Amino acid sequence: MKKINQMLLAFILGLLVLNGNSHLQADPAQPEPEQKQPQDTKKAKKAEQDEPPSKPALFITIDSPVGEVTYGRVTNAALSLQNEAAQSNQTGYLILKISPGSSPFHQVQGLAKFLASSKLSNLKTIAWIPETVIGNNVMLALACNEIVMHPDAELGDIGYGKAVDRDEREFILSMVEKRHNTKLSRALALGMMDPQQAVLKIKIQQGEGDNKQVESRIVTPEELKRLQDNMAVIVDVETIKEVGSLGALSGSKARALDVLVQQLAHTRGDLAELYGIPREKLRDDPTMGEAPKIMLIKVDGMIEPILETFIERQINRAIHSGANMLVFEIDSGGGYLLSGTNLANMIADLDSRHVRTVAYIPDHAMSSAAIIALGCDEIFLKPDAQIGDAGPIEMKEDGQFEHVPEKILSTLRVTLKDLAEKKGRPAAVCEAMSDKDLEIFEVTNSKTGQLWYMSADEIHQSDGEWIKGPAVPESRKANLLTVNGVRAHDLKIAEPPVRDVDELKQRLGIPADVNFKAVGRTWVDTLVYVLNSPLITFLLFIVGALFIYLELYTLTGLFGIMSAVCFGLFFWSRFLGGTAGVLEVVLFSMGLICILLEIFVIPGFGIFGISGGLLVISSIILASQTFGDFNTLRPGSDFTTMTNTIGTMSASLITVIVLAIILNRFLPESRLMSSIVLAPPGEYQRAGAHEIQLDPELFEKSSTLQLKGLKLAVGMKGVVRSVLRPAGRVEIEGVWVDVISEGPYIQTGTEVIVSKISGNEVIVRELT
Repeated sequence: MKKINQMLLAFILGLLVLNGNSHLQADPAQPEPEQKQPQDTKKAKKAEQDEPPSKPALFITIDSPVGEVTYGRVTNAALSLQNEAAQSNQTGYLILKISPGSSPFHQVQGLAKFLASSKLSNLKTIAWIPETVIGNNVMLALACNEIVMHPDAELGDIGYGKAVDRDEREFILSMVEKRHNTKLSRALALGMMDPQQAVLKIKIQQGEGDNKQVESRIVTPEELKRLQDNMAVIVDVETIKEVGSLGALSGSKARALDVLVQQLAHTRGDLAELYGIPREKLRDDPTMGEAPKIMLIKVDGMIEPILETFIERQINRAIHSGANMLVFEIDSGGGYLLSGTNLANMIADLDSRHVRTVAYIPDHAMSSAAIIALGCDEIFLKPDAQIGDAGPIEMKEDGQFEHVPEKILSTLRVTLKDLAEKKGRPAAVCEAMSDKDLEIFEVTNSKTGQLWYMSADEIHQSDGEWIKGPAVPESRKANLLTVNGVRAHDLKIAEPPVRDVDELKQRLGIPADVNFKAVGRTWVDTLVYVLNSPLITFLLFIVGALFIYLELYTLTGLFGIMSAVCFGLFFWSRFLGGTAGVLEVVLFSMGLICILLEIFVIPGFGIFGISGGLLVISSIILASQTFGDFNTLRPGSDFTTMTNTIGTMSASLITVIVLAIILNRFLPESRLMSSIVLAPPGEYQRAGAHEIQLDPELFEKSSTLQLKGLKLAVGMKGVVRSVLRPAGRVEIEGVWVDVISEGPYIQTGTEVIVSKISGNEVIVRELT
């Protein structure tokens, strides 16, 4: 017990020294949120009333391979949209995003025939090609009324470098002629189906003098020869596709030649601007017109690792339960940057799982909470709600708060830009939330008249495509962009504001009698939150360390198991809370091994004991928080958390030492512990009716023992050669004898005397 107490004392002194010498800055009181200025919502309401009725529109992604399921989804949705357009006496817009891939001809043929039929007389079908599409899927684009492409995407090469079969070719040609797409022609379709087919663009002059007109046509060499034979006046011939080349055109080239495509679009937001369709309608509807299964997830309070992992579990539970629409009700002032970006990226990727995500902000979503909102497909704010101010800051050594270095800020800007591009929002507006020096401008597309928002660098890189307009006042220098619901819609980062949840349901197409069902918290979530509280952490430290002391005192194994449970609960809660991982558990285990080696194997209090203590301390600190000021939008929070953790450990260890002193005094006399702890040899004669005692008659009365040529007798002296715990080895007159200590542990090199011999058992005590 003497050595154990020494180790515990050194352990706590090390902690106190560490806590006392650490120049850690506590997180200063957070400033109160700025008082919101009253907003005049009359203008917003009037603008909303003046807006024309929303166009019937539907967005569908066609993945490969195209099969019966895809055919059913598209046809059912198109016919439903057709009825809606007929009832509202408007033209409906069916936008098909055609993805790359390979599909059987007969499967694509059926869907293409449906799209080109007269059944969809009230619909305008639009094929959007954001990536290169070749093969049979090209037929779906040719079957639509219009084609919109990304400038870098390519469309064509239906036969994968080979000529298409005659029957398939005739079907495609008949479909192209039936569709009446002004940007398509028979010659262009032939070039897409046969690498050996050349395609030309010619200009034909008709009339003379003031009546002279020039017409452009896309023809094959054979058609050009027939025109020349008929004495047509050909004033210009340009080769679009040469013999032997693949018949695929990029969006930018097709636009320059004024063939194949009506418009170019980088994102869905561009599509919305081109056709005047609300952006929320350019989302895949997983329910295809049916009532969606909605789950509500609340994001409130500080954004931290514990909340991050909790929300991740809620998202997974909701999806596994069959939800296809998640509404995130966000009301938070921010928190850890890393947690916010992790959640935003996870939410942004849910579209690949056919889940529609909506952010609803009734009051405010600032800093990392705003980043989470930007990961959603749609953002709805109340008119006076606020979003923005996502600039990370850190605390310097002098206690001053400063914005993080450009190296860290540039990473955040890349994240915000990626989120903006995924969700069709102006990247510059999103970046201005984190960069106080980024100024953005209203711009107009010189070709289409589209209104957008860009930074000066983006305008310069567009080479005149975008015309610079007035600056956005919220992005002035030394100011992090923060806007209300009305202004967020003006800047195209959010939908038109909503007054309440009922209006939100109406805007999302959710029946009024459908209630938002919040994802419930399970007992695991509750237990994780409770175990991460400071009070429970303090109790776990105390009880765990106390059980270790009792285990060393009794060596029964029971208290060791109970201590392992306490520390296991601590690391389990931190693991689910997002602050601990395998590293922390490994460090803690190595620390315990080093301490046990120091106590039971290696004599003295040296390198193993100190190293083990430091490893245990380090593992607990690492498990209690996520380090890095650049990962948090709350300055000094790392120092605060670390200070609190060390303080909790110090207080718990001091408490354990006090309890150990008390227990060391009273445990031997307690009825319970005396039944567990076996009294050391030689103390069996102590009085006490409640103690377990050995019958003195069991001991042999002999006081000598013949051993290895040595006649061992009581009173003989020797030197300890291995630590007596209480058993060990002693050298007596050159012979090593196995002995048992009469009382406490005896260190190597100590002189002892034989106090009793009972059969083959030799009992010694330290010579004083």
